Amino acid sequence: MDYLYDKLKQYNDTDIYPYHMPGHKRNEAGRLPGEWISCDITEITGFDNLHYAEGILKDLQDEAAALYGAEESFYLVNGSTAGILSAVSAALPEKGHLLMPRNCHKSVYHAAYLRHLSISYLYPDMMEEYAICEAVTPGQVELALEEEPDIRGVLVVSPTYEGRIADVAGIARVTHQRGIPLIVDEAHGAHLGFHGGFAQNSCRLGADYVIHSVHKTLSAMTQTALLHVSGKLADRERVKRFLRIYQSSSPSYVLMASIDNALGILREQGSELFEIFLNRWNAMLQELAECKHLQILADQTGHQDPGKMIISIKKNKLSGLQLYDMLLQEYHLQLEMASDTCVLAMFTISDREEGFLRMTQALKEIDLRCGEYGRMEDSGKGNDPVVSIWGEVMSLRRADTPEAIPLSQAWDLEVEMLLLKLCTGRYAGDFISLYPPGVPLLVPGEVITGRKLKLIMGSLKNRLSVTGVIHGEGGYRIPVIKMDSRSK
Repeated sequence: MDYLYDKLKQYNDTDIYPYHMPGHKRNEAGRLPGEWISCDITEITGFDNLHYAEGILKDLQDEAAALYGAEESFYLVNGSTAGILSAVSAALPEKGHLLMPRNCHKSVYHAAYLRHLSISYLYPDMMEEYAICEAVTPGQVELALEEEPDIRGVLVVSPTYEGRIADVAGIARVTHQRGIPLIVDEAHGAHLGFHGGFAQNSCRLGADYVIHSVHKTLSAMTQTALLHVSGKLADRERVKRFLRIYQSSSPSYVLMASIDNALGILREQGSELFEIFLNRWNAMLQELAECKHLQILADQTGHQDPGKMIISIKKNKLSGLQLYDMLLQEYHLQLEMASDTCVLAMFTISDREEGFLRMTQALKEIDLRCGEYGRMEDSGKGNDPVVSIWGEVMSLRRADTPEAIPLSQAWDLEVEMLLLKLCTGRYAGDFISLYPPGVPLLVPGEVITGRKLKLIMGSLKNRLSVTGVIHGEGGYRIPVIKMDSRSK
């Protein structure tokens, strides 16, 4: 099978002179490698048009659909964000009612804003030991649909950012019994379904719309993704319309070749690579099971995605941020995320054996040194577990998220920057998010409660990355809706 990259290279070797965009004319320019430039073209003869695919790009998308078990698939060069925006916009009518987890990625909120949707939240349970959210359950979805029968679409996240897997088949049965489409943000699950040691992907479990980031857990370049559609509830023409809106009209052939290359690896080497991966992964977990102070999540029930390593330090004085810094500064190991009580490391089939061995050795050494940082009885907290700001943020409850003004209205109202300590009872004027993973602490229009302020201050104090907060004269400030703005 011809790969897009090979076709691009073959074209560059011809004597055809480019009197068209892009402006570098396939000539090496500046410091970028000439090989990149040589493959960067526009929609010229023989290379199809992503937004009206009829040739090579249609064939590539058809191959992606067959690989994942979808009826139709679309290449995305604006990341999973473009897929989520398009899926939500296609699945629900304007001003429709969307059911979604409160800890969704910000792109879901952006879709709701753009389409003037009303939102109802699902509140996942917590894994207290690791201070992370569980995946949404079919029972939670069914109860929400019974309470609010006007809901027109459901979106769930699986795997979650921390790797928790939902019962997508069960959720699909619940939504389809009511004729409601199911969207699965499976951005972190493009690798699922290709080996018995992993969960099945949501395309094969009955979801109507599935979004995969091909760069998160596979070998494609950053900003690449896929949108899959299946079943009678998925409106293909609306999907194509919104993809033309939310994606660039000049899609990168370098990025599309990167998608093709990553999927080609799955087709040709996937079984072998996943087997090697799981052998290395399980050997690492077996060695790390001996740790006495660091606690590694090793769920054998099938609800935790292999490759997402959650390391909890809740029973130690050492913080997640300290562990993150130690691994980076002393062992030169760069993790994905650090919270106050845990860290997240990601492993994929592209990791060499060195990656598993270095992490194993580092964590075993740090575990032996943990006594230097004090045991529970030395921390002044007795035997009570450490309260996790990350866990508190990720476990926002119904009472914490009162929506006084709909998002579609609130985000357009006039705002003022107010000191955090003065914000209680005011309406949020913008998103205040924990990043990564991009989950909002505050959504425009929500009432700012005292607990929310404590969570924001606690996140800042614990050096978590909080976007939307400005530090200036007098302390931290956030945007709030002006008192008289609603009447204008």
